Amino acid sequence: MKISIYTLGCKVNQYETAALEGELRRRGHELVPFEGEADAYIVNTCTVTAVSDKKSRQIIRQARKRSPGAVVAVCGCYAQTAPEAVAALGVDLVAGTAGRMAFLDDLEHLLAQRQEAAMVTVDDIMTHRTFEPLSGGGLEGRTRAMLKVEDGCVNFCTYCIIPYARGPVRSLSIADARRELERLLAEGYQEIVLTGIEISSWGHDLKTGESLIDLLDGLCQDLPAHIRLRLGSLEPRTITHDFCRRATALPNLCPHFHLSMQSGCDTVLRRMNRKYDTARYYESVTLLREYFHDPAITTDLIVGFPGETEDEFTATLAFVEKCAFAAMHIFPYSRRTGTPAAKMPDQIPNAVKEDRAHRAAALARRLEEAYLDRWVGTTLPVLFEEEKSGLWKGHAPNYVEVLADGKQLHNVEKEVYITARQENSLLGTIR
Repeated sequence: MKISIYTLGCKVNQYETAALEGELRRRGHELVPFEGEADAYIVNTCTVTAVSDKKSRQIIRQARKRSPGAVVAVCGCYAQTAPEAVAALGVDLVAGTAGRMAFLDDLEHLLAQRQEAAMVTVDDIMTHRTFEPLSGGGLEGRTRAMLKVEDGCVNFCTYCIIPYARGPVRSLSIADARRELERLLAEGYQEIVLTGIEISSWGHDLKTGESLIDLLDGLCQDLPAHIRLRLGSLEPRTITHDFCRRATALPNLCPHFHLSMQSGCDTVLRRMNRKYDTARYYESVTLLREYFHDPAITTDLIVGFPGETEDEFTATLAFVEKCAFAAMHIFPYSRRTGTPAAKMPDQIPNAVKEDRAHRAAALARRLEEAYLDRWVGTTLPVLFEEEKSGLWKGHAPNYVEVLADGKQLHNVEKEVYITARQENSLLGTIR
């Protein structure tokens, strides 16, 4: 059968889509572009913001309209939190964020024998206690692959719907993670990104006393020198002297650390139910720069959280400048029904949120340019991926984008002398 998949959202969703694609091929199905005709359309949804919900609904409607006789199957976070709303869109199969192979079994059943009512298999994700192993990989011929090592979150930040969509923390064992890593390396990938809903909590459910740095030790043991291991988003609590001391001894670990921040003001952080204050966050930033040579420290920022005053936002901008991030993702606060923040007083008008996002983005651009400028005149190892604007594009270990002239460089690492910055990329010549 011809099957198409559309993926929305984070790296975890991308990983799970890659696993679905691999299993569908093993079952003898043909994967086709979403824009064309198919026997079945799978939409892997996201619900992190209200915009994500809207986009998910739009894609589902497109699939239903494109091929009225096809099976439309929906899974992912939006399907987990709003299964009735998804089923009402004329969907044939609604599943959540667990049981991916059973989801494909149900899809094949519907391809063989349609039924009038939607099949809804969403269960209570909060009861799940075991990690569901999936074999992922890369997407669209990329040089890096993702390795999902964790699922779930129990932080319950007041703005976030994801704990209700993903359930409690579940971890992939070190032995199983190592086997999956070796499978990906055998397929030719040279960079592996560890991903999960909240990888800082890796191991909490295993009751072995092991933490994320133990997982990194196990994965990096005896790896070839050219293989890169990159971390997904981290909570500030992860960064301690012991973590940094052990991490610097792992030559395969990329010096790129995405530290989730959300606000640079302590009063806002408390309203968000974040588990740190700005002093603890800055301690993590300082430790990383103490142990690593000019690491890329990146972050997320939410602007316009309920009750955020101009003074609180100004304090956040000052803290962002103090941290001197290499790059930032900036989001206006999105009101999520079912979360405590949605009921908070003093919701910020959209115009104010947009203005603050614009001001924060201007500061972020300036800091990013300053970080990139520091690498001009140095040499960086670059793993090239694809052509861009007549040059080859790749990334250095610190995840800065580098452009250089060359031929047939896909999945090839080269030493590149950096000659200039071009907007948010670096230009260089291959040594």
